[in-house]
Amino acid sequence: MSTSYANRIKETVEFFKSKVKDTPSILAILGSGLSSALADGMTVELNIPYADIPNFPHSNVEGHAERMIFGTLKGVKVAVMQGRAHYYEGFDILDATLPIHALHIFGCKTLIVTNAAGGINAAFVPGDIMLMNDHINFMGVNPLRGVGNVNPKNVFPDMTNAYSKTLQQMATDVAKQLDIALKNGVYIALSGPSYETRAEVRAFRQWGADAVGMSTVPEVIVANYHKMQVLGLSCIANQAADLHPGGMSHAEVLKAMEGVQPKVVSFIAGVIERIGNASNPA
Repeated sequence: MSTSYANRIKETVEFFKSKVKDTPSILAILGSGLSSALADGMTVELNIPYADIPNFPHSNVEGHAERMIFGTLKGVKVAVMQGRAHYYEGFDILDATLPIHALHIFGCKTLIVTNAAGGINAAFVPGDIMLMNDHINFMGVNPLRGVGNVNPKNVFPDMTNAYSKTLQQMATDVAKQLDIALKNGVYIALSGPSYETRAEVRAFRQWGADAVGMSTVPEVIVANYHKMQVLGLSCIANQAADLHPGGMSHAEVLKAMEGVQPKVVSFIAGVIERIGNASNPA
């Protein structure tokens, strides 16, 4: 499987090379309810559906536009994934994370990843943005199992600092500039698609988790495999089960994300500009 997987990654990279003039340095993956807004502020070079990209998985989850955008934002060359494929949809974890391999090899050195999450931390409320400073992989899978020699120099990647401290500081500075009360915490990822029980949330809180979701961690693991710099942002869309006043639903998540969207988009754009300025000092 590893040989064919490497070949599929190569095929996807070659497709990007044939279509995209300017190689991006930053990859942004936008989660539920955020998948289109960031692109509105870009100078777009290429806008292409996932279905037209070789080997790209495409989701059917509401709130994901399922398009790949290449262009310039705040003077920085970026690639934006408008939505992601999820393990809970039935995708093999290698297929779900193939885009990260391909886009890194194509040129992306930094990953900004977002998600909609449930707030385990009692101090979190819907609309908060949590800066991910660590994670717990409780999905039962690892996206590097079976990748073979895609990156033979880093077969056993270190996850001690999975999230870049430099990028976290940049994000903190941008949040202060925009008067955003940025939270910090640990994200725990489950396979889904069912939401968590009250007992599970209480257990996760004891483990040190602050927010819970069904994505992101596989992408971060692959990014660390390639030694990319990672910034993770969880948008708190609801309170987790034992704090929630009623039954949870995806509709509730999308409604909450619609409200927080402008704040998150301006925040991400500010971070991208700050990264660009740091990479190209005057």
